Amino acid sequence: MFLGLDLGTSGVKATLIDGDQKIIGSASAALDVSRPHPGWSEQIPADWCRAAEEAIQGLKQAHPQALGAVRGIGLSGQMHGATLVDESDKVLRPSILWNDTRSFRQAAALDSDPQFRALTGNIVFPGFTAPKLGWVRENEPEIFAKVRWVLLPKDYLRLWLTGEHISEMSDSAGTSWLDTGKRKWSESLLAATHLEERQMPDLVEGTESAGTLRPELASRWGMGPGVVVAGGAGDNAASACGMGTVGEGQAFVSLGTSGVLFAANASYLPNPESAVHAFCHALPNTWHQMGVILSATDALNWHSGVTGRSAAELTGELGDTLKAPGPVTFLPYLSGERTPHNDAAIRGAFAGLGHESSRATLTQAVLEGVSFAIRDSLEALRAAGTTLNRVTAIGGGSRSRYWLKSIATALDLPVDLPADGDFGAAFGAARLGLIAATGADPVATCFAPATAETIEPDASLVAAYEDAYQRYRRLYPAIKEATM
Repeated sequence: MFLGLDLGTSGVKATLIDGDQKIIGSASAALDVSRPHPGWSEQIPADWCRAAEEAIQGLKQAHPQALGAVRGIGLSGQMHGATLVDESDKVLRPSILWNDTRSFRQAAALDSDPQFRALTGNIVFPGFTAPKLGWVRENEPEIFAKVRWVLLPKDYLRLWLTGEHISEMSDSAGTSWLDTGKRKWSESLLAATHLEERQMPDLVEGTESAGTLRPELASRWGMGPGVVVAGGAGDNAASACGMGTVGEGQAFVSLGTSGVLFAANASYLPNPESAVHAFCHALPNTWHQMGVILSATDALNWHSGVTGRSAAELTGELGDTLKAPGPVTFLPYLSGERTPHNDAAIRGAFAGLGHESSRATLTQAVLEGVSFAIRDSLEALRAAGTTLNRVTAIGGGSRSRYWLKSIATALDLPVDLPADGDFGAAFGAARLGLIAATGADPVATCFAPATAETIEPDASLVAAYEDAYQRYRRLYPAIKEATM
C-alpha cells in the first residue's frame, strides 16, 4: 500500500492506493487561513500536522489493515510558502503563503536583478518565497536573524514525518533560489537575499527517498518500520503525475478557481518575459511549463453572484451548441493577471455592451474571455518552444460542455476528458511514494487515465474565434492605458 498526502491551502487530503494503483480510500481535514492585514495570507504550520494526523486517522478508522501495509508515502503541497524555523526546528512565525502579496516591492527589486530571471527562468513574483524573506528581513529583523531553515509547506510536513530537512526540485523551483536548468540551489541568488545554502534543505528528485517515517508515527498509525517518504512534488507537478502528464508534449488545462495550462517538457525551456512558469518536474531530467490565469471558474462565480443565478443555470441557458463569438468581449482580470501580462493592478472589463446584451450574452462573453486567456497561455508556451497537439481538461469548469467546446475552438486543439476517477495531487503523490519505495519506473507508473471523450474544435467557428481572440488581445493595452 502507498499513501499520498496533499497539503492544500484549504485542507489536507490523504489518499491510499494499492500496488495496482487502485484507490482504497481517501480522507481529508480542513485548514483555515489567517489574513491579519490586507494582502496577507498566513497559516500556522502546526495546523498542517494536525490536519494530516486527522486525515490519516480517518483512513485508519476506515481501512486499518490497508493503512498498516503502507510501504511508501508521497507528499504534495501548496507552493511558495515561507516557513521559517530556528536551530531547534521551532517555527519562528506563521508561514507566509503563496497568495500573500505583501512582498511586492521586494519582488520587484529582486526581479530587476538580471541574474534571477537568467538562473531561475522565471519572473520573481510577489507570491514566490525569496521576496517574502526580503520582507521579513526588512520588517522583522529579529526573526530573520534566527532563521536556520527555510522550508516549503510540504517540506515542513516532511520534517514532522521524518525529522529530515529535505526538499525536491519541482517545489523548490518556485522559490526564486533554484538554478532551474542545473537543478540545484544558486549561491549567488541566495546571497542576493542575504541567505546561505546551509539554510536551505537538501535536494532530491521527487521520485527519490527523502527520509523514513519516524517510529512513533508508524506505531501510532499501525505501520511497520522503514516506511519510505518520497521527495514528492509541488501541487501542480503532483497533479501532473496523477494525470500522467509527464512526457514531452503532454498537457492539461485545469479549470479551477484559477486556470492553468500545464505542459511537460523533456528539456528546460524558460521564457520569463511572457510570465510563463518554467519549473522542474517531479520526475528526474524533466521540466514543465505553466501558463497561469488568476480567474477561471472564479470569473463565472463572480458573474453568478452578480446575476443571482447559479453557474449551472447560466451555462445551461447557452445550450450545448457552440455559438459564434458575439460583439461583447470580457477580460477576466478580476484579480489582475499572471500569464502573459504579470499585471497585479489590471482589472476586468466588458466591452461592446449594447441595449440588446442579455444575461446569456454576458455569460457567453465570460466563458469566451476565459477561453481566450487560456489561449494567451498557449501562445506564451509556443513562444517558449513548446508545441501541443491536444490537452486534457480537469477541474470543476470541465463539467460545462459548452465551455469545453469554446476552449477547444479557441485553442484549435482537441480537448480530452478523462474517465471518471480521482487523478489529483494526492493520487500523484501516492504514485511518487510507490516509485520511491519500490524503484518502479517513473514514466511507466505515471500513466494517463483512459479518455472518456474528446471534444474537437468546431471547424466552422475557428476563424470567428480567431477574429474574436485578436479583438480580445487589443483590449488589454487599451484598458491598461485608460486605468493607469
